Amino acid sequence: MTALRADTFPEDAVRERARTGAAAAFPALSDYGSTLLGEPQGVSPADALDAARLVPPVFMPLRLEKLIDLAREPLHGDVDLETTVGGFRSRLPLYLSAFGSTRAVGTDLGLAAAAQAGALGIPMVVGENVVPVDGYTGERSLLARISAYADHAPEGAGGVVVQQSTEDADAEVWNRVYSDPATRFLLESGRLGFELKVGQGAKPGIGGLTVVDRAAADRLADQFALEPLGDRVLRCASPGTFTEEILRQQVRLMRNNYPRARVWVKLPPGRDVAAAADVAWQAGADAVTVDGAEGGSGWAPTASLAGVGLPLAECLRRMGSPRGCLLVSGRVWEGLRAVKCLAAGATATGLGRAALLAVDENPRAGLTRLVEAMTLELRLLISALGKYHPSVLSSEDLWSPDGWSVPAGERVAAQV
Repeated sequence: MTALRADTFPEDAVRERARTGAAAAFPALSDYGSTLLGEPQGVSPADALDAARLVPPVFMPLRLEKLIDLAREPLHGDVDLETTVGGFRSRLPLYLSAFGSTRAVGTDLGLAAAAQAGALGIPMVVGENVVPVDGYTGERSLLARISAYADHAPEGAGGVVVQQSTEDADAEVWNRVYSDPATRFLLESGRLGFELKVGQGAKPGIGGLTVVDRAAADRLADQFALEPLGDRVLRCASPGTFTEEILRQQVRLMRNNYPRARVWVKLPPGRDVAAAADVAWQAGADAVTVDGAEGGSGWAPTASLAGVGLPLAECLRRMGSPRGCLLVSGRVWEGLRAVKCLAAGATATGLGRAALLAVDENPRAGLTRLVEAMTLELRLLISALGKYHPSVLSSEDLWSPDGWSVPAGERVAAQV
């Protein structure tokens, strides 16, 4: 019996990948030689991103360049997936999305995901309110997650990004991490970053929410707003208040106060997401993370999940050609959706629910095997487009029935 469920997510497929790895990128091997394959039937696209298709060209000049360079015909294994993700050298165009203080992560699953992300050499974001709820040190604390990651990370790859909410700021989380001897090697190797949380996909405009018992509520009463919820209590974090100037000054303050740390900004799927991202990049952010409305691994009101925020596809359309490193998350669990995001302008994609389900299925290697399947798909799909690095993907590689790109003259109107 597993601890986690994800009823609106392709849970079974993720668990299969966590068990079998790269083999899950293909139809069942038992069907080989006896089943005639074609486009899957009976599966409706979940959103516009799923409905879009990758469209390889017939003529491939970049493949010819690769052929000349290699002195042989290129194969999918020649695709180089190493990517600079928010200032960190990452072995793949992936990162582990922010897991905060929700109960689903405040177990050994959070530590298992951290350790495997470290071994994979991809960045990890530690979400908000971990210190106010679980403490800075201890078995499942902020430092425990950082240590689990760092103990398995290869030299020179990956990085840890610590998110901060209003309550985290009151607890001086960034100050503690930046000055802690236990994290100094990350700082000195250029693998420490801080992320300013402006909002999130599952509940844009609302702060972090968790459900606690009465005893925990009494302990947290001085730090959070509390709301009765049956025989339990809803713990409500502040969403924070932002204007263009506040965001600009916050980013500049981060760069000034923590000059050796990378600066990330996490945005909700708001209607002005493109304008907000430009403010962050112009102020000096190393990366902007955009959570689509499909994202979220924690607790949220049903109304928010059902009808608040822009879908990830629309966020990408409105972003157009990003001026900086754009990281996106929202229902990413396999290589096809990830490559579509990269073609639409993202530098890397985040793994949230997929990562948690993978380590729930296999705490020792579930995330590793999930990423093995994704890595094979990334190489196959990118090479199918006649390209050999994620950075050269573009919107020309995408087709959708409704068109994909927002025309330049309409971009400003689309933002408001």
